[in-house]
Amino acid sequence: MKKKVLALIPTRLNSRRLPAKALLPINNMPLIMHVYKRALLSKNIDDVAVCCDDKKIFDVVKKNGAKVMMTSKHHPNGTDRICEAYTKIKNKKDYGLVVDIQGDEPLVSPLHIDKVIEFHKKNQNVDIVLPNLKIKSTNNTNIVKLVTNKKNEVIYISRANIPYQFKNSSKYHKKHLSVVSFKPESLLKFGKSKVSDLEKIEDIELLRALDIGLKIKTLNLKGDSFSIDIFEDYQKAKIQISRDRYFKFYR
Repeated sequence: MKKKVLALIPTRLNSRRLPAKALLPINNMPLIMHVYKRALLSKNIDDVAVCCDDKKIFDVVKKNGAKVMMTSKHHPNGTDRICEAYTKIKNKKDYGLVVDIQGDEPLVSPLHIDKVIEFHKKNQNVDIVLPNLKIKSTNNTNIVKLVTNKKNEVIYISRANIPYQFKNSSKYHKKHLSVVSFKPESLLKFGKSKVSDLEKIEDIELLRALDIGLKIKTLNLKGDSFSIDIFEDYQKAKIQISRDRYFKFYR
């Protein structure tokens, strides 16, 4: 039987920099529902569910007709949250890939999601696939950067402006886009592992995946997306959503 693709959208109520951002309205729709409905537009995803930690989010998502699962309030990150959710699914063996779509990106591209899934299906020896976007050098620590080898394998992930341009005249870096595809067994291995030292230092959970030897590969995509980390991001999203190419399909 052909394996299906499951998309899980982690979110929590008490986000540090912008509390309750999942419920903020954007064009009369909660932020989290934009993410859910855009995931449904992916042609390669079979099932979608929101994974939350609070009844307020649970009730709003349920009221809007979406699938939602309650998870622990104590998860340090979204990957641990989707891992718990995946373990609760009765028919988990039906899925060949689990895609983590961050719940704070209301402009996430369905095309990006499809390209990540298609790339992972062609590279089944890889544990994790994540996309990157070529960006100008920036010291913004909310933007996570990738360092890769010639095989496009990820060798480090950081909030710092790396690799540092000491001799090279290039002023571009690889921005980590928040659509991450996991082989189910790799996600479970991650979830069973302890938080790593590098993960604590950088506050980037996929550093734990590198620490335990999981193979991460990346692909370059066109077209930006951004997370809602601060109020200014929220204001930006409200402006951009009205002229977004996908919004008309679910508004």
